[in-house]
Amino acid sequence: MNGSVLPLLVAAPLLAAGLCVAVPDRRLHRAAGMAVNAGVLLAGGLLLAAGSAGAVVTQRVGEWPPGIAIVFASDAFSALLLSVSALLMLAGLALARVTGEDAHPLFTPLALALSAGVYGALLTADLFDLFVFVEVMLVPSYALLTASGERGRITAGRIYVTVSLLASTLFLAGAGFMYGVTGTVNLGELGGTARYSPAAALAGGIVLLAMAAKAAVVPLHGWLPRTYPDASPAVAVIFSGLLTKVGLYVIIRVYAVVFGGMDHYRWVIMTAALLTMVIGVLGAVGEQSMRGILSFHMVSQIGYILLGLALFTLPGLTAAIFYMVQYILVKAALLACAGGVETTYGTGRLDRLDELARRNPLPAGVFMVAALSLAGLPPLSGFVAKLSLIRAAADRSDHVAVAVATAVSLFTLLSMIKIWAGAYWGEIASGTRSGGHRHARIRWTLTAPALLLAAPSVALGIWAQPLLHVAGTAAKGLTDTSAYVRAVTR
Repeated sequence: MNGSVLPLLVAAPLLAAGLCVAVPDRRLHRAAGMAVNAGVLLAGGLLLAAGSAGAVVTQRVGEWPPGIAIVFASDAFSALLLSVSALLMLAGLALARVTGEDAHPLFTPLALALSAGVYGALLTADLFDLFVFVEVMLVPSYALLTASGERGRITAGRIYVTVSLLASTLFLAGAGFMYGVTGTVNLGELGGTARYSPAAALAGGIVLLAMAAKAAVVPLHGWLPRTYPDASPAVAVIFSGLLTKVGLYVIIRVYAVVFGGMDHYRWVIMTAALLTMVIGVLGAVGEQSMRGILSFHMVSQIGYILLGLALFTLPGLTAAIFYMVQYILVKAALLACAGGVETTYGTGRLDRLDELARRNPLPAGVFMVAALSLAGLPPLSGFVAKLSLIRAAADRSDHVAVAVATAVSLFTLLSMIKIWAGAYWGEIASGTRSGGHRHARIRWTLTAPALLLAAPSVALGIWAQPLLHVAGTAAKGLTDTSAYVRAVTR
């Protein structure tokens, strides 16, 4: 595939956002948002086909010489996440239409600008440009979080932007330090520098620490469960699959390219992975609202992905990439289900909801499928992902990791049962029910985005091999980065 399409995948959402600001027509906004992200999804599929064959598609903006040019690159790993991100954006925009969130004249332009930052971060091969694209993500995400002006969302926005700015400052310091000691920020030219330069390793560590904060890795996770539950339903769905996942993508890419997967630092990542899994799931057990539980689970599941990176074997990275893809879809589906409940009944608190399954069998079924997949039950995609990770850990004789991953899965199942028993199945005293919404039914249009996101969980569980093949190709590109390095430096 021609590399000239890569800059367009960033430029198109930005141009569409500008058009939407200039022409405040709600129908145009909806059409532009859907058309642009559908186009990115199509392009992502074509790039994925090329990446699955081992190709690395690159483009230098303006054809400046290496070391100066802005380089975009797409391999199997970035193309896969690009495609999943575009699909998630489509589902988020569809949910925003049903909930009425896109009635705000700036909702779609902000969502498009956010998507441009995400796509750019996934495609750039330069640390400084990565910083720019992460900042392009930050501004619209803060505006989306606080657009309603509600007090809780303003408070959440303050926490979110404070942590994000601190992490961005740290990232820029790391990138500047890296340039100071190596003379470049091109990822290809930085390939393996941490192996022979302690200063480059320190600079890379600063970059990884900054992205760990953005990815909500323990102990830098506190901002996520204090902000995501306050976001509007569609915004929560969009954030869940994009913001922290860009942080994880950067951690995996930088560790693979700059550090070459050095065993010397494996224990640091393993410790962070196990702590993230445990603390996240324990936090979820103590929550009393649907989105509160799901937000802490978002932290916990990040630990599973880091586990695959800590192993840094072909099976471990394959499992981590597979896990990342299915987790983005499953978690977004669960948050979409929670959004449908909150939109219909005015609350997501378990002590104010009852018997939702009896009145809403389809939404309840969608939630159950996604919840069981998150917990890792067969034959769903979560089972394939967790089993693959546990087997990869067992192959390296990491018995502690095997035990922790298994125990956390059981606690995940318990917290999903807690939501089901409290909101979908159980009964509560009549005096504590939410307002006059008791007999309302969740509209099928509110369920459709969740169904779109949850359906692949079944398909990827039964027919996992195609995604495992793509994930394996992406993992090979991370264990042997020579093709990526050649492509972005020539």
